[in-house]
Formats: sequence, structure tokens, C-alpha cells
Amino acid sequence: MTNFRVRRALADTPAYRPGRPPAAVEGVTSYKLSSNENHLEPLAAVVEAVEGASGAPALYPDPAATELTAALADFHGVPVDHVVTSAGSSESLAALVGITLDAEKQVVYPWPSFEMYPQLSSFSGARQVAVPLTADGRHDLPAMAQAITGDTGLVLLCSPNNPTGAVLGQAEFDSFMSQVPEDLIVVLDEAYIEFADGSEAVSALRTADGHPDAPVDMAQALDTYSNLAVLRTFSKAHGLAGLRVGYTIAHPAIIHEMRKSIAPFSVGAAGQAAGLVSLALRDEVAVRAKSVGATRDDLAARLRGLGFDVPPSGGNFVWLSLGEHEAHAFAEACLARGLAVRDLGRGIRVTVGPQEAMDRLVEVASAFAQERSA
Repeated sequence: MTNFRVRRALADTPAYRPGRPPAAVEGVTSYKLSSNENHLEPLAAVVEAVEGASGAPALYPDPAATELTAALADFHGVPVDHVVTSAGSSESLAALVGITLDAEKQVVYPWPSFEMYPQLSSFSGARQVAVPLTADGRHDLPAMAQAITGDTGLVLLCSPNNPTGAVLGQAEFDSFMSQVPEDLIVVLDEAYIEFADGSEAVSALRTADGHPDAPVDMAQALDTYSNLAVLRTFSKAHGLAGLRVGYTIAHPAIIHEMRKSIAPFSVGAAGQAAGLVSLALRDEVAVRAKSVGATRDDLAARLRGLGFDVPPSGGNFVWLSLGEHEAHAFAEACLARGLAVRDLGRGIRVTVGPQEAMDRLVEVASAFAQERSA
């Protein structure tokens, strides 16, 4: 029996494709650079918190993540009812899709961007309007605004954008939001925002067209736009991807509806404890994020020196814009050298890793560039 009573929308729903694992290559250490994981060792205090919270596995965690929610509200300067935690920001995203989309609605999002946007929206049955990025890998906000209709149920923005790394500027964001109906929820996915501080992407943004700009000020945006929901996560800069801790900051009316869609006990006791400690150590987290960012910018510059099109990135990754054939060939060349990168068809996303991995990546790119020009 293979024909079961499942939803029709599943026929058009792509399954999420995890980052490819590296192959074992004799004589070298293999590195996984395909999942945007933080390669740095965890902070000792975070490890202690996880160990301390793991002593009673038979007990449910605090379903409201009370302490962590209060700490996050304090950190962002918002009331507690403006925050809800989730199993990574992906669960928050799923909840927002769940409360806004159905077969009668459409969703507008940039493309290429986070691969779960088409997966989750397709599963809802909603019509997808994937608006192509600009030639330099940025959101085409005027086109996205034009795509909004009376049937639009949700708009998704990603800054820094995964996989291109582009950061949204305050001026372009405000212009876009001024064109969005006040009852239409706009999601600002900031999973990688901690890596953007001081990045090439931000520097490029400030000097775009000769006019100074700055990344979106989340606090200001939330005060101005009641229809905005900001997604954050502990998976990236905080290095807690394996513990699944994320959260949303939004108007209480949005948070209230999201709580109906987020599974109870979704953030475990270890994740709550680790999140609390890591948030308290945010200055150390910021230093580590800047270190990753410096490695990212150095890698991008070296790849550009070899002739690759690499836009400025505000994430913990770089994007090599390639055609589908070249992207596949580059990914295979990396795999042969013990490096797993993310082949997304029209380009390659490379997660920042240890310096040895970055040097080897550049060696592969150099050989690839030479073959390319032969």
C-alpha cells in the first residue's frame, strides 16, 4: 500500500535537504562547511549549564521558558508578552506560517533565501511568490512590495540573507514597510545578525549609491511597525544549534496566536539553561562572532582575488555565484579534498570553519579557477 490519505499540498512540498557530510579523505582532516554551524568550541560556562540541567530527564522543562523569556525581554527592552521561545527560529517560522497561510492565501519571499521558506509555505497549501534577488544578491524590495495583493497572508524577509549574506538597510526597509498593509504580518528573519556587525556587507550598505545607511534597528522597527515579527536564534553565533533554542519578538497579539501553533515543551531544560548563560555572556559571544566575521571577510577577499563573484556577507558564510554546472563541479572538487559545501544549484555557500579548512577551500578554488580559464 503506497497511496495514503495525506494532504494534496505534500505533492508540491520539497523536503528539507540537510547539509552534505564531508567524505573521509586519506591524509587530511575532513570539514563540514555545508550547514552554517559555528565551528568554535562552546563556552565552558554554557557546557556547565547544559550538564547541570540534564540531571532530571524524566521531568518536563518549563513550558513557558519563564526565566529565558524574561531575560530575552530585558535584553531587547520589550515587555515579556512580546517574546515567545521555540525550538530554533525554524519552529517560530513554522508557527507564523501556521497562523497566517492556507490554500486561499499567498506568501511573498525573496529567492534564493532560506530553504524552509518554500517548504513550509508549500505545506500550508499557499501560493508561493518567490521574488528573485537583485544581481548583487540583495532583496528586490520594490518588486516584493509590488507582489503584495489582497490575498497575501505573509511576507518573509531575511537579513543577513541566507545564502547570499546581504543585509537589509533601515532606509530601504522603512520604504518597503510603508507600502505594506498594517494587518499583514512581515517576518524579519535575523538568524545571522550577530555576524553582521562590522562586516563587509554593512560597510557596503553604508556607502551604497554614496548615501550612508545602517542595518535595520530592530527596537525602532518594532516600535514603529506592529505587524513586524523578528526571528532570532541561539543556533548560529551562540553555537547552540544542537539544543534548538530560538525566539520571536513581536506585538503581543501576534505572540498570542503563535503560542497556539508552537508545541508545548519545545525548548528543553538544557536549551533553556544554555540560552540563559549564553545571553549573559553576550559580550564574549560578540567577540567570537567578530572573529568568525573576520575569517569570512578574509576568505571572501581571497576568493575574489581568484576571479569568483562573492558578494559582501553579513553571515557566517560566503556565497560563490556560479552556474548550475559549475556549482556542482565545484562542490565535487571540494568533496574530493575532504570539504563538504552547500551546492544550491546556482551557486555554492561555504560556511566559515577553521583556518585549515579555509586555506584548503582556497586551494580548491585556485585549481578550479585555473581549469576554468584553460
